[in-house]
Amino acid sequence: MNEEKVIATAKATNSGHAYRTALQSHQFSLLADEPVSAGGNNEAPAPGDFLCMSLASCKAITLRMYVQRKQWNAGEISVKVSLVKENDAAGNLVHRFICEVSVTGNLTTEQKQRLLQIEKACPVSKLLVRGAEIVSSIG
Repeated sequence: MNEEKVIATAKATNSGHAYRTALQSHQFSLLADEPVSAGGNNEAPAPGDFLCMSLASCKAITLRMYVQRKQWNAGEISVKVSLVKENDAAGNLVHRFICEVSVTGNLTTEQKQRLLQIEKACPVSKLLVRGAEIVSSIG
């Protein structure tokens, strides 16, 4: 039997104020909400925005670790992630993460291409591509 290892944790508490939800992760507190168009008050990012932030930050951190190890002058690393919902040619619903990576440092074309390979190795990207089992309980 494999030993369980918790690698991240979060708690969400909705107290009945429409969709505004308090989030807690370790000592950090945030809010989540939905836009007005979805019935929320637009007081905080929506859950899908947090998913994009998770992927973007993981990619940026992974790239920073790599360029530090290689001692490349990448300058500022920026990753913009958009979650797009569309229908494919057969009419099936498809979700796609569009990731735009930019660096301000002086990197060669080959180094930039290598970064596009490395960013795919971030743990959140792997999790999203491979999928994960979700186990829920209620008390």
